[in-house]
Amino acid sequence: KEKGEKKGKKGRGGSVSQPPVLIQEFKSEYTVIDEYWVQEPFAKVYIVMAPELGVGYHYFVDEVKLSPAEKEAHEKLVSIISHELQAPETLDVDAAQYVLEEAKRLTLKYRRSIAKKLTKESLEKVYYYVVRDLAGYGELNALMLDPNIEDISCNGVNKPVYVWHRRYESIPTNIRFVEEFYYDNFILKLAHISGKHISSAQPILDASLPDKHRLACTFMREVSTHGSTFCIRKFRPDPFSIIDLINLGTLDARMAAYLWLMLENKMNLMIIGGTGAGKTSTLNALTSLISPNDKLVTVEEVAELNPPHENWVQLVSRRGFKFGTADTTSISLFDLVKLSLRYRPDYIIVGEVRGEEAYVLFQAIATGHGGICTMHADSLDHAVKRLTSPPMNVAEVYIPLMNVCLYIARVDLPNGAGGPRFGRRIRNVWEVVDFGKYNQISVWLPAKDKFQTDLKESILLERIAEKRGVTKEDLLMEIDRRERLLKAMAERNIRDQREVAQIIMRYYYQCRGIGIPNLEAIILQSPNTLEATFVQLMQSLNLLAYTDPKANDTAKENEHIAETKEDESGIGPSKDGESVIIGPLIERLLRKAEDL
Repeated sequence: KEKGEKKGKKGRGGSVSQPPVLIQEFKSEYTVIDEYWVQEPFAKVYIVMAPELGVGYHYFVDEVKLSPAEKEAHEKLVSIISHELQAPETLDVDAAQYVLEEAKRLTLKYRRSIAKKLTKESLEKVYYYVVRDLAGYGELNALMLDPNIEDISCNGVNKPVYVWHRRYESIPTNIRFVEEFYYDNFILKLAHISGKHISSAQPILDASLPDKHRLACTFMREVSTHGSTFCIRKFRPDPFSIIDLINLGTLDARMAAYLWLMLENKMNLMIIGGTGAGKTSTLNALTSLISPNDKLVTVEEVAELNPPHENWVQLVSRRGFKFGTADTTSISLFDLVKLSLRYRPDYIIVGEVRGEEAYVLFQAIATGHGGICTMHADSLDHAVKRLTSPPMNVAEVYIPLMNVCLYIARVDLPNGAGGPRFGRRIRNVWEVVDFGKYNQISVWLPAKDKFQTDLKESILLERIAEKRGVTKEDLLMEIDRRERLLKAMAERNIRDQREVAQIIMRYYYQCRGIGIPNLEAIILQSPNTLEATFVQLMQSLNLLAYTDPKANDTAKENEHIAETKEDESGIGPSKDGESVIIGPLIERLLRKAEDL
């Protein structure tokens, strides 16, 4: 980089040439559509429109400018750090914080040569650029810090860097790589950060950056005619929960309650859709609905899934280096799915099926394991055709084993202010009855932006009812209860993935007759705890009632009244006098056991 900067200072005849990265400056005459800080007070983002920029929105990064004295101090400090920076003792150290602390330490050590004439504010600006360049992503660092950006891409030299914005979709930025040598070195830096290798011999890279951002890039002009390319799909540090998807309208609470019941009963799910439709985010959110006692094994090419279960094994494939004709170092998804069967999993979750691993997954499902996966397809028919064709080669008789299929898509939503707005919706939900025979139970209505769900015609509910020894009406009542619980959580904005999983876990335990002692004490003494929140939720929905543990006599007198209401409320008295949710499913089994 230093060579590129020195090279860009003076051209032939002493003229100043352009820098390796051209950043177009923001002008006050631009029409500003939106603006916000990504790192105050150093980096701000503007969404602008202007005739000179062309049609559509443009994304402008406006970073604080350095004076000549500050630039000189920055160059000296970067040079000193490059020579004197020691590696941290552990790998758990935050790189940006470590570089910042070392920069401050070395500034004090060489204060006369670096910061003799600089104020405190000037030093803060210098530190920002030092951390940005050494521990960050250089000119793209502000884009990486922006939580509204889903992915960042560049298609070659002298082409603008593009971003996919959550509100404005795909728009160009004011950043452009103009020097090919510098741009190729930037690709090498990305590969180095991800811990992988890219070269002319291996010009394609699919890797994961330290913050779990997904990286795909090509090197030089080996396979991309316009030079190196890259695409960074950003990973949310705070992943979407099922409550987030309900609030965003991706699905409704009733559909979520139905899927919750399916996952509880080891039904297999497939999520299909196009690129960027939200398949992985939906899959990750649905994992919180799986029983907390189940063991999960996830299989992915790049680690993206993050289920809230402790009993979870994460497997990631590895691309080896091929020497001659033999390749004995690569580990494929096929190998990992086979390995996962040895871990005795309750659910095998494959991030995306695209090859022969699909055959092994369906074989595992046939042996009784639960399975969830995603696949690129724009309809259920196309998904089945892909599954039954090479290289997947899943037999037609195995297709009904994938019980439920969800189709999610990126859609334009009606906007009252005029013009469409962007969103993601689960457009269809099918139950796979047999090969070529599908039962659609839910469809998204674009004109109303609502879901039309009819569970009375569900065939899977009939199968579950027969297996559990209950009626279909009992299952529909249980879905109603869970729908009410999910709606209450959405209204209270209980959206954190871990908190959602904890409440669902408590609901599972309550349904199994494991009560919560001292309910009143919990609410009075610790009203802000998750336990108290769960109790308040259940009480507000009439799914959990509090009675004095000492009032055993009163509880016995009211036992007959409570039994007559069990079918409606799912509430039954426990032995200690405290009410717990039992539910019609467990209660019916208890009655049969008493008869036997």
